[in-house]
Order: sequence, then structure tokens, then C-alpha cells
Amino acid sequence: MVLPDDDLDLVAKARAGDLDAFGTLVTRHQHRLVRFVRVMMSSAPDRDAAEDVAQEAFLRAYRALGQFRGQSTFRTWLYQIATNVARTHSAKRRDRKETQEPETQYERDRPSGENIERRVIAHDQLRQALQELPDDWREAVVLRDIEGLEYKEIAELLKIPIGTVESRIFRGRQRLKAALLDTTND
Repeated sequence: MVLPDDDLDLVAKARAGDLDAFGTLVTRHQHRLVRFVRVMMSSAPDRDAAEDVAQEAFLRAYRALGQFRGQSTFRTWLYQIATNVARTHSAKRRDRKETQEPETQYERDRPSGENIERRVIAHDQLRQALQELPDDWREAVVLRDIEGLEYKEIAELLKIPIGTVESRIFRGRQRLKAALLDTTND
């Protein structure tokens, strides 16, 4: 069963050479894709690197539009491309041993106020806890809990059985819960 896809008309137009249609697809998915990539790339969580990877994913998607068969939604297909690009980018960074984490936008432009400070700290704790998950668990948790993909979409995207998706999400959530409880007890 294929899930309904609001992007199919735009994909068809983009395949026919309509750059505006592809631009609409980019606009529709860019913010969430950058956020997804940023969380997925534990070795480079800064926004600039995530935007570069997302841009590369869109470029690859555009070049491969002829290969999109509609067996999954365009979003699932795009996230699969982005996942592959992010994995490659992270592996290259690890190979170069660039382990120094850049300052995040939150740290540079942190507004004042106690509530905002708590949100920033909570965001950083969650980001750190996500980075400590095994890659396959983090992918599944981010795709479900942050990006809102259905279990079936995640299984298609990652090319794994739905039971494996459920297991990874369950284990990932358990580990996140434990890690976040540990940080609040410190």
C-alpha cells in the first residue's frame, strides 16, 4: 500500500522540466529536511553543515527524479536520499578526525530570560542524548518522533521490516529517557 502523496503533481511537473515545481518541493520540505539532517549528523550538528547536506540531497533528488517510481511518498524518498548523504558526510568528517564541535546558533544568539534558558538547555540535553544513541536507533527515533513519519514510511525509507523499526524506536526512546533523567538528576 502506498501512502497518499501531495507532492506527486509537483514531481510530475518537475520531471517535465518545470523548475518552479521543483522549487515548490524544496520550499515545502527544506525546513524539516535541514532539521532532520542536523539531528542525524551527530558529528556535525551545526546548521551550516546540515544546510549543505540538505542542499546536496535536493540536488541528488532533482537529478534522480526519473528514478522516482512512486512506490513510496516523495517525502520518504527524499529522506532516504538525505539519510544517505548525511551518512556519507558524517563518515568523511570522522575520517578527517574533525572532532571539535562548532558553536551552535543557540549558543551564539541565546536570548535572555530564564524560560528561554531552560528551553535551550533542554534542547542541548536532548541533542546530546540523541547523539549518544546508536545511529540506527537515532534514525528511527528522529524519523518518527521529530519528523512525524509513519512506521511504514520509516520501514520503506530504511529498507527494514516494520518490527525492526518498532524495536529501534522503543529501544531508542528507552535510552533517551534514561539519559535525560540522568541529566536532570545531576
